[in-house]
Amino acid sequence: MAAYKKEQLNICFMANRFPVLSRATDHGFLWPIARGLSNKGHKVCVIASKSFLGKYEVFRDGVHTYYVQEQGSPFQYMKLEEAMIACFKSLHKEKKFDLLHSIDRLGYRIGKYKQTYKIKIAYDIDATEMSQLFSILGMGQETVSSLLSTGTAVAYKFLTTYFGHDRKLLKTADGVFVTSPQQKIFLERYYLYPEYHTYQVPYGVELGDLSPHPLSDELRAQLNIPENSHILLTLTDMTEVQEISNLLEAFVKVAIKKPNAYMIIVGQGPKRKEIEYKALDLALGNRIKMPGAMRAEDISQCITLSQAYINLSSRSTGFEPAMIEAMAQKKIIIGSEVSPISNIVEDGQDGFLLRPADTESLSKLLIDIFSGVIPAEEIGRKAREKVLNIFDTRKMIQSVEDAYHKILEN
Repeated sequence: MAAYKKEQLNICFMANRFPVLSRATDHGFLWPIARGLSNKGHKVCVIASKSFLGKYEVFRDGVHTYYVQEQGSPFQYMKLEEAMIACFKSLHKEKKFDLLHSIDRLGYRIGKYKQTYKIKIAYDIDATEMSQLFSILGMGQETVSSLLSTGTAVAYKFLTTYFGHDRKLLKTADGVFVTSPQQKIFLERYYLYPEYHTYQVPYGVELGDLSPHPLSDELRAQLNIPENSHILLTLTDMTEVQEISNLLEAFVKVAIKKPNAYMIIVGQGPKRKEIEYKALDLALGNRIKMPGAMRAEDISQCITLSQAYINLSSRSTGFEPAMIEAMAQKKIIIGSEVSPISNIVEDGQDGFLLRPADTESLSKLLIDIFSGVIPAEEIGRKAREKVLNIFDTRKMIQSVEDAYHKILEN
């Protein structure tokens, strides 16, 4: 006899950052899923830390979001983890949740006592430290010494993160969401997590209006970039110098051969000064533009302004919304061959995949793009078609809902 499927679920999302706008690194790509589940009749709430709105409680599109560290929050003076748990307990007491979906590790302490709360718990792969392994793999080079040192570093990092954190967290998981087959294989083979409790959903952005954006002369003027320039765009949280350092070193040859080439580095973080010093040390001068953190609409304008978008980071275990948006806007994208984007991009057909440390290949590729050797229009068209086919919000919502029901049935 088939298991009973509850029509209306009471779902709680928990994450440090969970804005209601789609932007990379902030899990904004999950907002359409939360809203979609609400539209399908489920009760959905989100517990997060802070909001740019500066409010404790926000109700939008059927979803209640509670920001525990904002003014007006009864938990604002607690430590973050304690505040999250206190808010969860308060809401759970009012109406019991069926399932907690923890985007990061903040749900772990609730998972430890899930029998007491009588709740199922699912984690995103970002709750584990797996992204650190992909980051190390991405920095390796095709030499014997590099392969040996990379293998040693990966083994050490795996042992310390698995036994120090991930093993205990996964023991509390009733399901884990991944975005790529590699993550699923890693979980089963190395983390010993059963494959039938793993759910692959290609999280992406809500694409919305994909009509071409008009070029912003005002933004070009603000960045002091001449017309008819070749522009490369990247986004970073500026927490790792090496990732951007590789880009800068590759861009040196591009700047010499293409005097009208510029690179825009959008983002703000603790390593900004070191990145600025690296650019100056390489004598790139005003060829590198660093406008700092930007609003979502300004980032979209930067994408429109550029010819190519690059992100060779392997630290993210999900798809970067800005890269997906660039593909949708028919831009040439360059990603890491060990990042999740490698699962949807066919190298040379709808984008390009490189090892982050391969600066020689990157220099040549950028020169070919800016020289017109690469058929940019055809590649951009294929990229847009790929994105429209894969990142269908309705499919993502249905996949997540189906996964929730399987978790509850199990």
